[in-house]
Amino acid sequence: MSHTTTDEPSRSASGATVPVLAFAGIVVAVMQTLLVPVIKDLPALLDTSPSNATWVLTSTLLSGAVATPIMGRLGDLFGKRRMLIVSLSVMVVGALISAFTDALIPMIVGRTLQGVAMGAIPLGIGLMRDILPRERLGSAMALMSSSIGVGGGLALPAAALVAQHTDWHTLFYGAAGLGVLSIALTLLVVPESPLRAKGSFDLPGAVGLTAGLILFLLPITKGSDWGWSSPTTLGLFAAAVVVLLLWGLMELRVAAPLVDLRTTARREVLLTNLASIMVGVSFFVISLVLPQLLQLPAETGYGLGQSMVVAGLCVAPLGLTMMFTAPVYARLSARYGPRTTLIIGLLIIGIGYAGGLGLMNAAWQTVITSVLIGAGIGLAYSSLPALIIGAVPASETGAANGLNTLMRSIGTSVSSAVIGMVLANTANDVGGVAVPTMHGFRVSFLIATAAVAVGLALAFFLPRRRPSTATQLRASSEEDANLARAEQALAGEAAAGESPRGFRGRVLAADGAPVARAKVTLIDRHGRQAGATLSAEDGGYALAVPARGPYVLAARAAGHGPLAHAATHGGDHQVDLDLSLPGETVHA
Repeated sequence: MSHTTTDEPSRSASGATVPVLAFAGIVVAVMQTLLVPVIKDLPALLDTSPSNATWVLTSTLLSGAVATPIMGRLGDLFGKRRMLIVSLSVMVVGALISAFTDALIPMIVGRTLQGVAMGAIPLGIGLMRDILPRERLGSAMALMSSSIGVGGGLALPAAALVAQHTDWHTLFYGAAGLGVLSIALTLLVVPESPLRAKGSFDLPGAVGLTAGLILFLLPITKGSDWGWSSPTTLGLFAAAVVVLLLWGLMELRVAAPLVDLRTTARREVLLTNLASIMVGVSFFVISLVLPQLLQLPAETGYGLGQSMVVAGLCVAPLGLTMMFTAPVYARLSARYGPRTTLIIGLLIIGIGYAGGLGLMNAAWQTVITSVLIGAGIGLAYSSLPALIIGAVPASETGAANGLNTLMRSIGTSVSSAVIGMVLANTANDVGGVAVPTMHGFRVSFLIATAAVAVGLALAFFLPRRRPSTATQLRASSEEDANLARAEQALAGEAAAGESPRGFRGRVLAADGAPVARAKVTLIDRHGRQAGATLSAEDGGYALAVPARGPYVLAARAAGHGPLAHAATHGGDHQVDLDLSLPGETVHA
């Protein structure tokens, strides 16, 4: 017998891994709302027209939307930690470019580079999935998923305070400093994922998706300026449909596509992504409405007459509440599953918006609305990566979560366009200045409520995960579901008279007692994960294999050392994994 290695990373995840990854998510999310306090001043600050100044915000949105699925796929192929550091480094470069310029074009270039960092959020979720033990994964992914809202919510008061008392370029110096700190902490604390996807990077697919997304998102963000029925807007929408259809056909024929559309079309993945759009719509409405309501002069009869900083502080509970719901989500999801938690979150968002229709008369009322909606969005956002991860192979988590993050970005883009149009069309013209009305604010809240209703309908159609009769385990993760599927596949092959392809056996402790819910991972000759499952209550496990060849079975369980068994697969192998012999190799 000789010692062998498992799929463990070179460094195990420490207690600081989750806070560091969540901090990275918050830092990149700050880029989305960094300039909100100075939006109205951008034309003067950059010496350009209002329509040109909007490109400073639009460029970040477009690059972020494009980067999320691409960086996710690159992370699956070349290392999620590595690509996380690349994303943060590009953001730092972009922030420094913006910090040193007052010209429009360099500012747009810098803001475009800052948007690339949005890929860090799905990369962080994928890293957590790969390196954290199961008992820590729920709350960790919830916090990482919510970081996009936490960063956006906390950036508003901080950016308002900076913009009100210092030069506005300080915002970019601060963003660059936070990015450098995040890179340093990631290098020091976060281990690299040991998992790699098979195949190569699909460059034509990346180009096609980039073109399609730009053609689709550009008229959404600029439609109000160009006119929704203008030839430019309609032409870009039509071109987007054509390009995305051709891209989809191409992806279906590629062996290693950028986005696995067959996986994306699965009921659970498709409905989760559509629900993500609705959550994105509802999240952005409050960010657009409440700051304007709070800062409108009291002389309008409905404005609350607050300063920029106070308005930011009143909205800040939106992000703080999202952060504090992560441990609540973990408990709810462990007991009821992420589908039920998503439904609960959407119901709370709906209650927040419905109640908010009557809570617009004082600053303290907007705080209540922010807390309610923040709690609901925190639960909803936290549920999304768990639903995605439970429905896709482990080697595709980066790309799949990148696509899910893209769906949220599309939701916020649609929300920005629709709410902007509503507020503009319902505004009063006072001395040539368009002043939003209370009617426009309430219509915006009703639109958010409608989006929540659509999200609820989609969530109710998500498949329920019931315990398997063979395993008596709640199928609340990919590993749980894999155990039932592998047993069925092996039994089916045997019944058909075929030689079953896979491994089965029991996970045992030092005293020979069965070990339940031990993680058993199948590793191929290239060191990649080929499958994973959890042992049943009787210690039994089953893993089907994709092809014949040598494999390593690695087992882990709480309170036991890791174990690796090397096995050459040539049929249906019975391999018992004895955790009393950590690190020993047994040849089948």
